[in-house]
Amino acid sequence: MAWALKLPLADEVIESGLVQDFDASLSGIGQELGAGAYSMSDVLALPIFKQEESNLPPENENKILPFQYVLCAATSPAVKLHDETLTYLNQGQSYEIRMLDNRKIGELPEINGKLVKSIFRVVFHDRRLQYTEHQQLEGWRWNRPGDRILDIDIPMSVGIIDPRANPTQLNTVEFLWDPSKRTSVFIQVHCISTEFTMRKHGGEKGVPFRVQIDTFKENENGEYTEHLHSASCQIKVFKPKGADRKQKTDREKMEKRTPHEKEKYQPSYETTILTECSPWPEITYVNNAPSPGFNSSHSSFSIGEGNGSPNHQPEPPPPIADVSHTSELMLVNLLPTSTPQEAQQWLHQNRFSTFSRLFRNFSGADLLKLTREDVIQICGPADGIRLFNALKGRMVRPRLTIYVCQESQQLRDLQQKHEDGDTVTSTFFVYHAIYLEELTAVELTEKLAQLFSISSQQISQIYKQGPTGIHVLISDEMIQNFQDESCFVLDTMKAETNDSYHIILK
Repeated sequence: MAWALKLPLADEVIESGLVQDFDASLSGIGQELGAGAYSMSDVLALPIFKQEESNLPPENENKILPFQYVLCAATSPAVKLHDETLTYLNQGQSYEIRMLDNRKIGELPEINGKLVKSIFRVVFHDRRLQYTEHQQLEGWRWNRPGDRILDIDIPMSVGIIDPRANPTQLNTVEFLWDPSKRTSVFIQVHCISTEFTMRKHGGEKGVPFRVQIDTFKENENGEYTEHLHSASCQIKVFKPKGADRKQKTDREKMEKRTPHEKEKYQPSYETTILTECSPWPEITYVNNAPSPGFNSSHSSFSIGEGNGSPNHQPEPPPPIADVSHTSELMLVNLLPTSTPQEAQQWLHQNRFSTFSRLFRNFSGADLLKLTREDVIQICGPADGIRLFNALKGRMVRPRLTIYVCQESQQLRDLQQKHEDGDTVTSTFFVYHAIYLEELTAVELTEKLAQLFSISSQQISQIYKQGPTGIHVLISDEMIQNFQDESCFVLDTMKAETNDSYHIILK
């Protein structure tokens, strides 16, 4: 029996030990889930792209960044706790981004008293669109010729030096600034989020963008290529006033939620702090020639088409096979029978290499079928007009063309035929073309004087025969309202006072 009584005692001791171990394990869990695990510094240190988590070193979690960029626009209240903030912007409106120097004493002493360079970009947030970014933005360029995606509002900005915008990189701007001085940049985004969504039946959801800032310091050669810091934030761009309406709608939706549901969402902050991210990837171009107004270091952190970049760089000319002198002469004027390869050669020979990639599958016939509006939409106003004129291979058309014939010559011809006894069945009259560019009475006087081989001073007045035979004095406004390719018969009448003539257009 004694042995039987010892069994419950042993069980009791074992059970007591298990309870203590279990309590200790619970205590440990409680300590791990303390308030320190959810500090805001840890949340802000998370990388923006989860795919980029391995790109950032682990010690960045508690690191104080050397610079901080603050976008002066409110964040949306309809963003869940652990998601990245989202900020709504109005198309074309100027928004301030404050450039703050957060360096500790003695940190980065090599930039003390020196300028740094920052490059601003507007890029796609979604990975799916990043892979087709070049095609997306090239299509936007066609639909909005002459417009830019990102601009700096220079009059409102403070502390920026040498701001630049590359004409071939519509989504990029850059400038120099002194970290020791107050610097604020006002940016304008001209594209809207719904321009990059598939058009279905209305009410499509716009795609998010990213505003990314990369900052560099000078290297030994004086080029700004040494990376210091990068940060970005997520935005959506609406038509004017659309961002304000969207912010109000999100706020009203949150007010209708229960207190328990509201705890799952971030509060709306008055400003947006850009969070650290990986720098814009670097790539070496085949063509290293700098763009107009830019030094070669400006493309240090650009990315090519293969990596989904919005930046378009002209491809090098394709190798041209040995051709005879006759073949080269034929390429001066593009022919409908020209092959796509010959069309590419023609583009390079006529200084249109920038657009060779766009027209790489176009034959001569395809290019010649393009209208003036088509070419301007594809290439922009300046290059489009130049390319259209080169394709047509002709001189610029005059503003107004009129045809004139001398009435006295007509009468002499008819009279001679009657005297000879000829039957006048049809009369062949010769007209002269007059081309006008300035559309003024003085210009018309000079052109008629050349036609009659006299000086312009010998033409006193020019009239146009009006209704009931009245003579209307020619003015600049009347010439500007002439119909192109109008025909006139000229009659001359001697002036009463001197050896000059009046000319009448009938």
